[in-house]
Amino acid sequence: MSTRSVMKDLFLEERRKEILRRVNELGRVSVGDLSQEFCVSEVTIRADLQALADSNLVVRTHGGAVTASRVLPDISLAARLKQQVREKDRIGEAGAAMVVDGDSIFLDSSSTALAIARQLKDRRDVTIISNSLAVAQEMLDAPGVTVVMPGGTLRRETASLIRADSLDVLRRFNIQKGFFGAHGLSVPEGLTDVSADEADIKRPLVEMCRQVIAIVDATKWGRVGLASFARLDQIHRVITDSHVSADLMNQVRMQGIDVVAV
Repeated sequence: MSTRSVMKDLFLEERRKEILRRVNELGRVSVGDLSQEFCVSEVTIRADLQALADSNLVVRTHGGAVTASRVLPDISLAARLKQQVREKDRIGEAGAAMVVDGDSIFLDSSSTALAIARQLKDRRDVTIISNSLAVAQEMLDAPGVTVVMPGGTLRRETASLIRADSLDVLRRFNIQKGFFGAHGLSVPEGLTDVSADEADIKRPLVEMCRQVIAIVDATKWGRVGLASFARLDQIHRVITDSHVSADLMNQVRMQGIDVVAV
């Protein structure tokens, strides 16, 4: 191996070690900032971040990376149903109040979306599009509500069906409102999930919805999951609980997003 190749590899390792140090120190870095700082292309920085992510040292996000310690673990639906119960019930009530007879809406597989579904049983001519088995089961005794489910593979942790290529059938629907739970809401990563498969389902559905409503309790603010599925500029409203700090809510409101605390 030539001296030039050895030096090139050395510089690469040194740069990646320094990038890792920055991520751990700051908690979050962007591709653009690192590209300017190290005087290399954004393509090179993305390769560096991906190499660090492949070694489980950082987590890639839209436009950069965050520390692995900021990522929430994947928790089963049964466990999530026992967490922040009162807060989710209030968020569910506020979300359901946005749904009127004749609406077509999307509810994801989150426990907070299930809280919305429980409030919709008296609606008429409402269509719920969902990949959640729990939502579908909840609406069995709601004669005025039609549930449409895309096909897919069962994901037991969330009791949901996942397969992004099953969504084509949904493109003929006019979905007025989409309610999306998340493992994290942050600036600038937006809404994130710890499951890449769930994010792959949600990402195109975000684009299909005329209104995108995030339904997240206070524990999700400032946290980052493995994969982003909605940018901040795609979100119209956030429904949350009153335990969120005013500073965090103002950061999101400054992005032009309506934040409702219940």
